[in-house]
Amino acid sequence: MKNNTHIILILTTNYYEISMIERVGNKMQNIKRSILIILFLFVTSGLSAQVKKTVTIGILADETSAENAPLLEKLQNEITVVVGQDANVIFKEPVENGFDLRRAKANYLAMVSSDADIILAFGVINNIALYQEKSYAKPVIVFGSVNGDFIELEEGQTTSGINNLAYIITPISYSGDLDAFKSIYDFKKVAILVDDYLIGALPLKQLFDDYFADKESTYSLVALPTDGNIANLLGDEDAIYLAGGFAFSDAAFETLVSEINARRLPSFSASKKQDVEKGILATNQPETNIDQFFRRIALNVESIVNGTNPSDLPLRLEYKNRLSLNFNTAKEIQFPLRYSMLGTVDIVGGESRFTSENAYSLLDIMNGVIGRNLSLEVERRNIDLSIQDVKTAKSNFYPDVTASATGLYVDPRIAEISNGASPEFSTAGSVGLQQLLYSEAAAAGITIQENLQKAQIETYNAAELDAILNGSVAYFNALILKTNAKIQAENLEVTKENLEISEQNFEAGASGKSDVLRFRSQLAQNIQTLIEAGNQLNQAYFTVNQLMNNPIDTEIDIQDAVISEGLFSNYRYEDFLEILDDPKLRPFLVDFLIEEAKKNAPELRGIGYNLEATLRSYRLSSSGRFVPTVALQGQYNLALTESGEGSTIPTGFPVPPDGTYNFGLNLSLPIFRQNLNNIGRQTAKIQEDQLNIQKDNIDLNIETNVNALVLDLTNEIANIQISKIAEEAAKESLDLTQIAYSEGAVPLIQLIDAQTNYLQSQLASATANYNYLLASMQLERAIGYFFLMNSDENNQDFIQRARTFILSRN
Repeated sequence: MKNNTHIILILTTNYYEISMIERVGNKMQNIKRSILIILFLFVTSGLSAQVKKTVTIGILADETSAENAPLLEKLQNEITVVVGQDANVIFKEPVENGFDLRRAKANYLAMVSSDADIILAFGVINNIALYQEKSYAKPVIVFGSVNGDFIELEEGQTTSGINNLAYIITPISYSGDLDAFKSIYDFKKVAILVDDYLIGALPLKQLFDDYFADKESTYSLVALPTDGNIANLLGDEDAIYLAGGFAFSDAAFETLVSEINARRLPSFSASKKQDVEKGILATNQPETNIDQFFRRIALNVESIVNGTNPSDLPLRLEYKNRLSLNFNTAKEIQFPLRYSMLGTVDIVGGESRFTSENAYSLLDIMNGVIGRNLSLEVERRNIDLSIQDVKTAKSNFYPDVTASATGLYVDPRIAEISNGASPEFSTAGSVGLQQLLYSEAAAAGITIQENLQKAQIETYNAAELDAILNGSVAYFNALILKTNAKIQAENLEVTKENLEISEQNFEAGASGKSDVLRFRSQLAQNIQTLIEAGNQLNQAYFTVNQLMNNPIDTEIDIQDAVISEGLFSNYRYEDFLEILDDPKLRPFLVDFLIEEAKKNAPELRGIGYNLEATLRSYRLSSSGRFVPTVALQGQYNLALTESGEGSTIPTGFPVPPDGTYNFGLNLSLPIFRQNLNNIGRQTAKIQEDQLNIQKDNIDLNIETNVNALVLDLTNEIANIQISKIAEEAAKESLDLTQIAYSEGAVPLIQLIDAQTNYLQSQLASATANYNYLLASMQLERAIGYFFLMNSDENNQDFIQRARTFILSRN
């Protein structure tokens, strides 16, 4: 006769409740699976001769949904795999209670009366319903999603001790979470958010009243609405403790997190690390491990099938709590991050909901430097000054008109005998005019100053190109340092993971304490490195702010830069890749770029204008000295008043007119000017030679820079591909080495080497893209043409000229 054994599975198929117990230590499951496979091989032959039992598993749930269906299927598969060698497993359809206690009790009694005969349980309402039962007619296994603060165990108790009852307890505690929250933020009043059905089902108020009785801080208990909108439910709270919302939809959780962070309230989740990754500030729960939880249930089922009373099954499912904190949320709510947290808190990036008002792209920095950089502003003032010099030079050919008035008192004895020519009191006025008609020196001065003004403009153009490059360098340096800080943070987490493995090995006797101490030392070193990386990033941001004339402490961020994506999607770099990678075509490209660089170089144009000014000065000191200076001058005088002695002209003397005038033409030619003309001619010649030497030097520098930068670009192209391969290989090597170390197969030093290699490979791969773009910017400065600062039409024209040039040489 077939032997029938029936199991009732009371299950709340809620992903959020199940996922609370998943643990970081996945690797131990590989050992357990290996043991099961070995046992399977030994007993297969014996079992094949026996008739399998049939196990019917009934499932009760607080709530069932389409989201939970895959988890239920995964649990059923796990039980089937573990128990399948001993029995045929049949699962009944789940029965839910809709969070109604009476219905939960009725469902339980109905399941007991059905053809399912043993019990396993999940869910708050089902937990409460079963707790109120006095005895259990069939085997029951309960997973305690009720918080551990409500479960009282005797010291040393490891099993339920109740006939036909087994339950699983995880280290989840409201009081423990609040202690952990308090360790990172000294809240004064915390809002504790719980599902409304829990407020009446559990003695929450009594629990929290007891907890806060001896604390300076207080709390408020808030029932969570199903849509997550708590805007009208908060008052003067300065922190949020999320102790509910496990069944929230993504939209409801988004609404909840957005409201919390908009109020800049530090938040803490009682549930899982995924909440932190979705925007909650912190949690004390580690990465979840569904496999570990499901395996424990399956093994308990197997034990019951094989005759073990549930009262003898182990209670606790142990894992270590780990404090995690979302860096982006901390930045959004302006939560102060202390360096002391780095050793004990896992810093995660999570979903970035926060964008700095000053999140700059490369183009933003380029335009910002041109518009606001102080060094460029100084150069603009130099242009203004040179314009004034031109005006001054031209003013020599403008008329010089002067007016004057005089008052004169003469000794009356002299006035008396002057016959009216010198009265005792007199006033007079005059107007004078001087007009330079032509001067070789003045004409040369205008030409010289105009050329010097043009040279000053080219000096500004060169300074502008340098400023754009400096901004680009600052941008990519900030990106590199930002990536370095991120990778150093990830490396810190790897060290924490390795430390945990070494502690497990030490506890298991697989390694000595020296391994633990070595990783604790490395943890301290990694923390220091991460602190330095963060400070270096802040220094890079200071540089960006300085270049853009922002207040140095302005909070900014840097947008990422990826080849052929976003801002660089039309950057036309890919058009050069094939040429750069071809040794035959590369010299032609170099020749074209050198030609363009010399054509665009403001330094060469500036030298050209300075040469024009110098040559004009030379002509002035040579043939110009024989050109006369011609000027026109005139004056009008008017006697205004005469009085006193001698003011009357005696009879018989002619009366002079009151107003008189005169005009004159002045022609001058220097004969000998202290040898200044010869000295000036010699000086101009020396300056000409000097400028020509500078021009040759700039030509040589352009050729050298273009050749060197093209080689740098070629190197970076290869580095992008090679570093990516190296990173993937190093990551795989680290994963394998961690597993091998956890199994005692490799020594400590090999794991450290693998971690170090992966860190270096990450840094090389992450910065290869930036180094390529930075080298491109340096090349663009060398040729005097920034693609991002020009229109698509101009860029297309540049590309076409390059193609035409290369085809003409090929």
